[in-house]
Parts: sequence; C-alpha cells; structure tokens
Amino acid sequence: MAGATPNAKSYDQLARMRPAHFTHTVTVGPGQGNSGRTDLVEAIYEPTISGKLPPGWLGDSQGGKPFMMAPRWDAAPYLKNSTGGGTPAKRGAASFAYLGFLHYSSKVTAPERGVAQHIKSVFTNPSRTKPTNPAKKVAGQEPKHPLHRIVADTARHDRNRQLAVADCKRYFGPRYSENNTKDCDEFPFASTYEGAAEFEYTGDVMKNNYSVLPVNKKQNGDAGTLLKGFYTKNRIIDGMEDGFVVQID
Repeated sequence: MAGATPNAKSYDQLARMRPAHFTHTVTVGPGQGNSGRTDLVEAIYEPTISGKLPPGWLGDSQGGKPFMMAPRWDAAPYLKNSTGGGTPAKRGAASFAYLGFLHYSSKVTAPERGVAQHIKSVFTNPSRTKPTNPAKKVAGQEPKHPLHRIVADTARHDRNRQLAVADCKRYFGPRYSENNTKDCDEFPFASTYEGAAEFEYTGDVMKNNYSVLPVNKKQNGDAGTLLKGFYTKNRIIDGMEDGFVVQID
C-alpha cells in the first residue's frame, strides 16, 4: 500500500483546518486471513510522514516514521461483528497486537475482591496454596508467561473445571460451598490453556501447578463477568497467538 495522505498543503492551510488532524483508515477484506475460524490477519503499520519546511524555519527535521502498534484483524465467531450485521464484507473487527492486562482489585469495596485476593496469594505465596506443590509457579503474572484463552476445546475447559472442583472437595471438604454461599475458584482460569488440566495435555509442565480456593459465590460471579467482558473488549482470541496477564491492586 502506498500513496499520499493527505494531499500536499501549506502550513497556513493546515493551520486553518478545523479540526486540524487526519484520519487514516486501513481495512482488510474477509477471507484474507488464516484458514482457521478466526480469519486472522496481522500486520506492521508504519507510515512515513514528511513535509517541506517553510522559509525561515530553523529546525532540520522534515519528517520521520512514528511508532505505531501492530494492527490485527479477525472475524472470530465468538467475538462481536462476526457476521457483519448482514453485510459479510464488513464482518470482523480490528484491534492491536499487544499483551492484554486484566485488572482485578482486592479492595474492600471491589465486587471481585475474593477472587482478587485468591490470585494475589497465588502470585505471592504459591507454595502455600492448594493443591500442594512446593515448586508451584503459575502463569499469568508476567508478560513472558501469559495466559491463553480456550474457546473451541470445550473438553479441555471442562476438564480444567472438573479437576479444580475435585481439589476443592479434597482440601476443603465436600461441603466447601457452605450451603451454596461459596464457589470453587481456580487460577489459572478454567477458560485458559494453563488451567488445572494443563499437565494432562502437555508434557512440559508440572502437575498441580494451579490453585483452588472456595470464595464468596457472588464475588466469584462478578469476577467471571469482568473476565468475559475483558475477553470481548480486548478481542482475545483462542489459542497461543494471543495472551494476557492479570494485575491485582
């Protein structure tokens, strides 16, 4: 792709423009991405900006290449606008290929507080969490070890959850729910490839490298709602091509 945007204008003409800015829209047609369900296209976008300095200008800079984050287009069926609203040529959406940060708060007033406190304990004192594993070090805390979302592999998602609930019963008793007031919370999330069953699917991770804890049922539900919203708003796609970490305050 090449061309001039906008057409050449003098500095006086630019100064008279309201608003004095330009919008450059870059689109990708559906079907040009990978052969998977996401129709994923990734690119590097680095425009060159140049200008002819007016007489008397003392500076020597006449342009350059501003830093731009790498854009990404997808038409994942589980994300918004997967059909184009009746216009297939406009299906999908764009985002930027950067590592997502999911923020949870452990403050007293935070609706997700119980889950945030659990994750904080996993990050700070992993060996003291359940199931027992003195060498435990879970993913999702730092960019070099992010979490990855599961969508298509529902069996793996369900297996993550199955193992987590079994450990809640094992370590906190069959009545861990305390009359249905608590849920079995697990981290990494059951909706990630790093969940409780990871060791069953890959040969390069240790067993019991996750944590479970009964937490307030409503707070667990609120945390789940935040997680789903994060997936949607950040267009987190299924698989190892995308990732995110969790930050607790």
